[in-house]
Amino acid sequence: MGEGKNLVGVDIGSASIKVCQVKDTKKGIGLLRFGYAPLAPSVIVDGQVMDAGAVTEALARVFHDAKIKQKECALSVSGQSVIIRKISVPMMTESELAEQIQWEAEQHIPFDIKDVRVDYQVLRRRPEASQMDLLLVAAKRDQIEEYANLARNAKLKPVVCDIDAFTVQNLFEFSRSLPQDQTIAVINVGASLSSLNIIAGGVSAFTREIANGGNVITEEIQKQLGVPYEQAEAYKCGGAASPDDPSRPGIVPHQVVQVIEAVTDSIAAEIQRSLDFFMATSGEGEIAKIYVTGGSANLVSLAQSIERRARVSVETWSPVERLSIEAKEVNAQLVNQRAAQLPVALGLSLRKEREVRA
Repeated sequence: MGEGKNLVGVDIGSASIKVCQVKDTKKGIGLLRFGYAPLAPSVIVDGQVMDAGAVTEALARVFHDAKIKQKECALSVSGQSVIIRKISVPMMTESELAEQIQWEAEQHIPFDIKDVRVDYQVLRRRPEASQMDLLLVAAKRDQIEEYANLARNAKLKPVVCDIDAFTVQNLFEFSRSLPQDQTIAVINVGASLSSLNIIAGGVSAFTREIANGGNVITEEIQKQLGVPYEQAEAYKCGGAASPDDPSRPGIVPHQVVQVIEAVTDSIAAEIQRSLDFFMATSGEGEIAKIYVTGGSANLVSLAQSIERRARVSVETWSPVERLSIEAKEVNAQLVNQRAAQLPVALGLSLRKEREVRA
């Protein structure tokens, strides 16, 4: 929960930067400004920033071109520097928990506690067992600081740092609400990472990041067809510009379809292994439905592969389904073109200036 005006959501992904400025409306989220900038494949590799100058320059350019005056923003981190655990601790007051949480974290976090920032949320109190369940989150300070400095160098004011999987959950809850009597999975397939978040009884029960995403498909097309990265990316997205007429899509070779089906099936197999692990260890009920979003969610074979392997109904969820465009400065065509890539940026834009702990 939060108070005050919405922060600008800034998603620094490995393939692009997405920026959303919104306001609350009676019907949902009103988009006031939107910015997008692609990043070269070498700028961020496996979540590590290789060229900070290129990111800062792109960030500053996005804010300038989108005419975003507000500087207060929300960022997010993901990858191997983030640890999420569901733990149980003895019943205690909020003040006691605040004092105790560092010690509790030390028992569950495989990093030196001095190197991480720790946060938590109480999921459930169980007085009959004198226990309470917590969601414990730790992120390495150096990655948080690195992303914050990228924003500061672009003359922005980072206020909040979130976790990718939770920003997507917040947006899903805003759009659909979370079922209180079912277990669902929300999967965000990004360029280099896919995040899986299993939500049981309205709270996150299991999260895992899979080091696989849309870039792997592009790289495999590039390798097998011997074409440049940009051409492979265009093939993946359904077409490539004809050399004679850039406005006319070219023909996608049949081999591309085979590559996409093979790689999406391998991503689905990794997701299935995580689902199996959750089912074997959680004690929660069967997963009722799986929702897929993110830049690669529009690949039909991905949802089909997940559904076939998991034997659970899969729906491709659009993060912009409750979004209305509220300003003429917003390029509606660009928003529609990039809609699937916006769950993190839009989830971050729901954060407020003043946070209130639940």
